[in-house]
Amino acid sequence: MTTSAAIPASVHPAWDGFANAADVQGHIAQLWVFPVKSCAGVAVDTVRLDATGLAHDREWMVVDPQGVFLTQRSHPRMALIRPQLLEVGASTDMVLALTAPDCERLVVQPPAEALPCLVEVWDDQVSAWDQGDAAAQWLTAFLGTPCRLVRFDRRSTRPCSRKWTGEDAASTYFSDGYPLLLATEAAGSELAARVQAAGGPHVELLRFRANVVLAGLEAHEEDHLAQLHIGTAAGVATLRPVKPCTRCPIPDIDPATAQRSTHVSQTLAGYRADARVGGAITFGMNAIVTQGAGLILTVGQPVAGELAFD
Repeated sequence: MTTSAAIPASVHPAWDGFANAADVQGHIAQLWVFPVKSCAGVAVDTVRLDATGLAHDREWMVVDPQGVFLTQRSHPRMALIRPQLLEVGASTDMVLALTAPDCERLVVQPPAEALPCLVEVWDDQVSAWDQGDAAAQWLTAFLGTPCRLVRFDRRSTRPCSRKWTGEDAASTYFSDGYPLLLATEAAGSELAARVQAAGGPHVELLRFRANVVLAGLEAHEEDHLAQLHIGTAAGVATLRPVKPCTRCPIPDIDPATAQRSTHVSQTLAGYRADARVGGAITFGMNAIVTQGAGLILTVGQPVAGELAFD
């Protein structure tokens, strides 16, 4: 995991205007891509920002024989499946590989003849490509339940809820609903201290599966951001936090062991009820990309934001 606080020397000249007008400033501390929904993440130093989120994030998904998505909620061992993204030859696309305890590494080789399918993620039916029998057999053996691997069909779109994005149209792949999840290092440290004070184990921020982890901001300051700007060498990217991330039982699962406890959820219940979502427990903010799709994000890049309190 990269935790460098160094700010890259090369930042676009337009950055000064955003930084000077900001209410808060910090930098990117961590970047995480989760290629397969609900499987382990990949810490990256550099990644392309797409309109749908970080490149290849949640582009693959495990489904049951009926095409309904599977997650750690019902299959915690998915936390132990570690994806890798491989560059092969001169291709601009990436090849997915999977590793897991006591399993041979699988390099996913989709069938020569593409097999389109329709799959279900939450309330959405989405076009996808089946990734073949070898991947299905590998996943079925490890998870102990019949399942298959699918890849998002990039020719289609999966719109985000306009209830939360308003006039800004946005789309995503197989994420729970929005292109990006933002969180602050300070919020992770605060939670870890609260859990340990209550007699629980040390817990990592990784349990919350954030894509962009911010340093230099106060704990949960992302809750109040109207916009977040990121200074890159080629321009300024702008993210708009749109919806508090309501928390399911997945943060109670240790990503290193797939063992479940209730330390995290019980602790969060004591201080993270959120009136914006009917009193549900929240941690982190779902965000959309309003400017800068195609820019390259790098750990250490400066961020600046404007606050908007209700």
